Order: sequence, then C-alpha cells, then structure tokens
Amino acid sequence: MSSFDPSLSTTTRPSPLPPPSTTNLADSLPQINFDFDSLRDRMSKFTLKFDSFIESGRKRVLSERNQFRLNVAELQEDHRMKKKDIEILQLKTSSYQQTIAKEAAETREMQQAIASLTAQRDRQLAQRDSLRQQIEAAQREIEERLQKQREHQKKLEAQARYNVPELDFWVTNLCLRIEGAGKEDRLKFVYTHVDEKDWEREAWFELAMGGREYDVKHCRPKLEKDKVERVLDRVNETRELVGLLKGMRELFVEAMKS
Repeated sequence: MSSFDPSLSTTTRPSPLPPPSTTNLADSLPQINFDFDSLRDRMSKFTLKFDSFIESGRKRVLSERNQFRLNVAELQEDHRMKKKDIEILQLKTSSYQQTIAKEAAETREMQQAIASLTAQRDRQLAQRDSLRQQIEAAQREIEERLQKQREHQKKLEAQARYNVPELDFWVTNLCLRIEGAGKEDRLKFVYTHVDEKDWEREAWFELAMGGREYDVKHCRPKLEKDKVERVLDRVNETRELVGLLKGMRELFVEAMKS
C-alpha cells in the first residue's frame, strides 16, 4: 500500500504547465527502419513457398483421392469377379450334385436290373437243371421201356417160332384169318362161322402188340369192355396168343346169339 503524499493532494496548487513547444511530436520519436523491401521479398518468397506447399498438397490429395477411387474400383471389380466366380461355382456345384444324384439313381437302377437278371438267371439255371433231370429220367425210362420191348420182342419171336404150326392149326379150326391193320404194331383177326344164321358173316378185332401187354383197340360187333379185359388179363399173364383168339371167338359167338 502506497503512503499518502501530501504533495499530491488536490488541495495544493498545481505547478504551472510548461509553455507549448513549437516542435512536431513525430519528429521527436526515434527513427525505426522497417526494411520493407526485404520484408516484401521475404513475404513474396513465403507466398511462393506457401502456394507451392498448397499446390503439392492439393496434387497429393488429388493423387490419393484418385488412387483411392482406383483402389475402390479395383475392389468393386474384384468383388464382382468373386461374386461371379461364386455364382459359377454354385452352378457347377448344383450341376455336379444333379449329376451325382442322376448317377446314383442310374446305379440303383443298374443294381436292381442286375439283381433281377441274377434272380432270373438263377431261376433259369434251376429250371434248366430240373429239365435236365426230367430229360435224364425220361431217357432212362425210355431206355428201360425200349429194353423191355426188345426183350419182349425177342420172347415173342422165340415163341412165334414154336407157335407157328399151332397158330396154323387154330387158324384152320377157328375159321380165322390174320390181316394187317394199317399200323406196324397192329394185327387184325377176322372170324367167320360165328353166326349160326349166317356162316359168312364176319367178326373181327384189332390187337395192339407194341406195348408190354396186348390191347384190343377195335372190334366188330361191339363187345362188352369188361369181358374183353378179363380175356386180356388172362392172356397177358400167360402170354399165350391162342388163349386170346379162343376167348375172343367165344365172345363174338355169344354176341351173335344175343
């Protein structure tokens, strides 16, 4: 805190003002040399440097912006190409999956066809084996029958050599003649003198001799089947043809009387 100075009190009389000076105040100020030319030159150089800096900055910004746009365009193009590649891969994948599904279906169909053909082949093989067995059995049976027929034929031939004189005797005494019946294994036996009212009236029967047993196929006049079978049963047991000739004549005489 400053102390009170009585000399500065307003109650004191002011000192008289100095007399006005006739000199200029600016003239009394110290002379200052601003060197405007140098300042102007430096300002000009600074302006050039600043303009150059701004220009280079603008060019750099433009270049970076163009590069950024170029990079963005490349990224977009790359993205588009990648998207297109993905679409192509998706199409290929879909086509590949369809191909796999089709091949799988064809494989199943082929397997089913193979299984069906295998089953059919097995059935045909089984049928072939069965038919082969049946054929072999039939061939054995045929061979057995042929062998029996050959043996029977030999017996008949052997018996015929002994029966020829006897047969001639019965042909004469039974009023009988023997004819062919139109087949290799059949004979036709024709009788006369069986009808007391008409000695020329004929009666006949056809005898089948190709089988193991004798069999009467046709006869005129018609005879009862049971009676003919009884005669055949006796003859087939004894294998004596004369018994058949006598038995059939008796049946014809009986039929003529009735």
